[in-house]
Amino acid sequence: MEKIIYALGFFDGVHLGHQALLRACRELARKENAKAGVLTFEGSPQSLMKEGPGLITTLEEREWLFRQMGMESVLILPFDENLKKMPWQDFYRLLVEKYNASGFVCGEDFRFGAGGEGNALRLQALCQQEDLPCRIVEKVTLAEQVVSSRQIRLLLEEGQLEKANAFLGHPYLLVGKVEPGKQLGRTIGVPTANLSYSPERVKLPYGVYACRVKLEGKFYAAVTNIGTRPTVEGENVTIEPWILDFEGDLYGQPLRLEVLAFLRPEKKFPDLAALKARIAEDAIAAREIFEKAGATP
Repeated sequence: MEKIIYALGFFDGVHLGHQALLRACRELARKENAKAGVLTFEGSPQSLMKEGPGLITTLEEREWLFRQMGMESVLILPFDENLKKMPWQDFYRLLVEKYNASGFVCGEDFRFGAGGEGNALRLQALCQQEDLPCRIVEKVTLAEQVVSSRQIRLLLEEGQLEKANAFLGHPYLLVGKVEPGKQLGRTIGVPTANLSYSPERVKLPYGVYACRVKLEGKFYAAVTNIGTRPTVEGENVTIEPWILDFEGDLYGQPLRLEVLAFLRPEKKFPDLAALKARIAEDAIAAREIFEKAGATP
């Protein structure tokens, strides 16, 4: 039976604080000759309420980030009513007996079990009784601020991409499948891919963003509009990247956008010629930001 050390948490954003926890998990796993695993949840405590904060990362994005950061095993449990009502001792036993947990790493403010009665210190005490390793990781600060998912959500909602990305420790991600659109961009020489905007996401300000995207092993700059496209009387919120210097058919393919910077608010232009001229200016700005960021993940 393989041994797994689990990092525990929801990990929305997989930010600098989470990354410290994942590093501690990998270190402990090496010491214990075990796999480095991460436990996260499908849904969240907020999802069981009528309204909750938007997510920084979808489940798919979190899982991809975990793999990028060297986690060997990803366990996803549904945060449903059964889990919500489960006593913390039973949750611990579930992980040990069903999912081969042989140790844990968690943040100092981690809570689990019915009513949030389980916490880091209780988990550590129980692990000591059963001779399992348990490491508690302190919060991470940046510029004298505690790095938290809540703070990053606020920064994203305000359009402060550079600061949000600094707290994340990686560019903000937008992942989706390219869908057929009206292809109006092609008529003005700006062929865009079309992605749907998940309603569970944190709401970014409508506007134009500089992005980076990797296709066929190569990084490209992209000008991305997030919003309702008022110049062409759009209705639904969409994500429309124009991938600079790329030619190819992306329909039906997954696309992973790294959002580098906010360029300008969305605006209704008097005609398509004015829109095209402004997008050309946006492309120059996006290229400069792309070159400054470097073509590395």
